[in-house]
Amino acid sequence: MPRPVCLSQLLFCLSQLLFLSQALLRLSLQPFDANPLRCADAGCPLAFARVPAIQTRRLGRAGHRSSLAILGGAAFWGSDLETAGAAFDAAISSGVNHLDIAPRYGHAQQVVGPFVPPVRDRLFVGCKTLRRDGAGMRQELEESLRLLGCDSFDLYQLHAVTSLEELDRSASAAQELVKIREEGVATYVGITGHDLTAPAAHLEALRRYDLDTVMFPVNPRLWADPDYRRAAELLLSYTKENDIGVMAIKSAAARPWGKGPRDSSTWYEPYTARTDLERNVGFTLSVPGVDAICTPGDLGLLPTVLDVVSRFEPMSAREMEELAGSRAHEDHIFPMPRG
Repeated sequence: MPRPVCLSQLLFCLSQLLFLSQALLRLSLQPFDANPLRCADAGCPLAFARVPAIQTRRLGRAGHRSSLAILGGAAFWGSDLETAGAAFDAAISSGVNHLDIAPRYGHAQQVVGPFVPPVRDRLFVGCKTLRRDGAGMRQELEESLRLLGCDSFDLYQLHAVTSLEELDRSASAAQELVKIREEGVATYVGITGHDLTAPAAHLEALRRYDLDTVMFPVNPRLWADPDYRRAAELLLSYTKENDIGVMAIKSAAARPWGKGPRDSSTWYEPYTARTDLERNVGFTLSVPGVDAICTPGDLGLLPTVLDVVSRFEPMSAREMEELAGSRAHEDHIFPMPRG
């Protein structure tokens, strides 16, 4: 049964339409070349080239054919509306059909939100919550729905559950999450987290609660860690047996930041050379059981990553072992820096 529309919701919708129309007008005044993805003029916010259509994979029992590259909302953290529109448009035009976004990602919901409704019928929208109580989760859910112009989400997830202790603290939220799915406010529900202890925590979460997806780190450096790899492969075995969707994060992560200058907006130092990205992203997408990767939290890397994913070819087991071995000397990016 449709929820009643109040005056404040109507006014918000009108303001969003005005906001979007102004953004589209500004973009239309820029010179475009024959490539419909993005203008080639040096004044454009981002330089995107035409790429082959990105492949899709079934996201477990959710059944959605998600693009191998999921648009990672963290990259829009400090973005302005024009830059966000350029990146969002390029991703959709490249065949990306899945968005991952969260309230924690700075201004991401505010700047991406105006561009979601026009493509909502072909975009799988996944959102997250850091709230650990049922009431707080409901409040954050409603705010995210409002900012992203959605009546419901395709996927709603517990965000940043990285340990068994955090999972225990999330009991109320996890129970509420399942109710949200039953009510149809979210079609599917899942759990996310990034730390060395995330796979074990997520495996226990799947045993306790009826969840549809997981999202955790997968990359060559982590696969060179015997303990992490063992825990991750146990989780992947469970997700395969129970038809649970798997999304990988941190595929482009290289190492913690050193003392030198930082030329990326990610909290870790990412690989930026195309060859390195091809190898790391190719590795992650070749891990059995991984359905898709989230693009890194830096819009500057997005054009290259989209192109790399569009040309993905599976790596052999030998190639993967060699690459993991070559990354073993790097320091782990975890735990995530605070402050």
